[in-house]
Amino acid sequence: MDKKDQFNGTPYDLEGKPPLKQAIPLGLQHVLAMFVGNLTPLIVILGICGITGDAGFAELRVSLLQNAMLVAGIATLVQVFSIGPVGGKLPIVMGTSSGFIGVMSSVANSMGGGLIGYGAILGATFIGGFFETVLGLFLKPLRKFFPPVVTGTVVMSIGLSLLSVGINSFGGGNNNKDFGSLENLFVAAVVLIIILVLKHGTKGFTSLSAILIGIICGYILVAIMGAVLPHTFTYTNDAGEVVEATKSWVLKWDSVKNAAWFAIPAIMPVKWVFDIKAILPLLIMFIVTAVETIGDISGITEGGLGREATDSELSGGVMCDGLGSSFAALFGVLPNTSFSQNVGLVALNKVVNRFTIGIGGCFLILCGLFPKLSALLSIMPQSVLGGAAVMMFASIIVSGIQLATKEPMTARNVSIIAVSLGVGYALGATSAILANLPYLVQLIFGESGIVSACVIAIVLNIVIPKDAMDGAASAKK
Repeated sequence: MDKKDQFNGTPYDLEGKPPLKQAIPLGLQHVLAMFVGNLTPLIVILGICGITGDAGFAELRVSLLQNAMLVAGIATLVQVFSIGPVGGKLPIVMGTSSGFIGVMSSVANSMGGGLIGYGAILGATFIGGFFETVLGLFLKPLRKFFPPVVTGTVVMSIGLSLLSVGINSFGGGNNNKDFGSLENLFVAAVVLIIILVLKHGTKGFTSLSAILIGIICGYILVAIMGAVLPHTFTYTNDAGEVVEATKSWVLKWDSVKNAAWFAIPAIMPVKWVFDIKAILPLLIMFIVTAVETIGDISGITEGGLGREATDSELSGGVMCDGLGSSFAALFGVLPNTSFSQNVGLVALNKVVNRFTIGIGGCFLILCGLFPKLSALLSIMPQSVLGGAAVMMFASIIVSGIQLATKEPMTARNVSIIAVSLGVGYALGATSAILANLPYLVQLIFGESGIVSACVIAIVLNIVIPKDAMDGAASAKK
């Protein structure tokens, strides 16, 4: 076969194979967009369980972080190319879900933390993943409950939920003591400006790869700043002690130097524990994540392909979420779901080619097999990522608006969107308002504004008559 025949697509085509000189950097862009977010939930939950390097679990933590990259890569390939009915055959990148952090924190505390607490989370993840797979299998009869006005609202709420994540990264990460420092803001602003200039001031490869180039320039800028500016600063901690800390924009090369070149991923590095106290809350969250995945898939098809998602795409995508999460538990990793960060990237650059995204999945697998690669990406300062994230995440909101407005903006649809976001999303974003309600209500509505908005949108879409809220529409009929 002629080499030209092997690579006969463009990054804007769902099918086909663009030239590798385009596909590789564009696939890498998607990995960079989700890399930090893929590891963060695992780091948070391990810390809550007390599985830290100081407690003698350093080797286990490295193994789990390595496995997180491997699982995300494999799940991405299944989602992109599918195995039978499993997989949406869409440009969706999979990764460790942050939506489970709240529930898993409660589970870890109720189980006493440690390896038992973490093992209970893994046991519940394995069962919950199969539960979500069954939901995906029977998703077609439920499709009528997700018209554009509902899925568009869910996509908008996904974008809204990520805005704070993006701006926090822009400032260097709100868990860092130098959050909002001039250095962090400068780095993020430079990255954002480079992306805008390349995206709208150039054509071809540099325009398509604007985010990747912007992030690389951010790395270079931070390396230069680290060479010429002071690395450390002092602050007063809660105990009144003056502590010296390294500024968050400094590249921590020691972690790259100390990482192994190659390592075989460990299967079941933590023993599972099956406890109803862990299983029930996670089952509820797997329903939640199915809803979020429907929103992500709708955002991908609307933002990148200009159409609604098909039944098979929604069903296959949700099933891949479920089986991907059960597979993740085998490697001691938390649930894997579609990554909303990449929905924003697709909406921004319109790169929907499955082959290209598949290359990104392969790179994630390499990161799981060659720890030095993952270590190199893991040292990325949050302000570098934040320069790209603020633009990508806001693009998700635009995709949601485009999806919701595929139907006429009647008074009925305006009310559904307004109440769903104004009350539903706000409930999840201000969960303290639910403190006096039953725990189950707090669990469903207080953990994610996305879920609250979705539930209210579905209910309003059912109960509000299609013509009662719009006299003009009725007159036309």
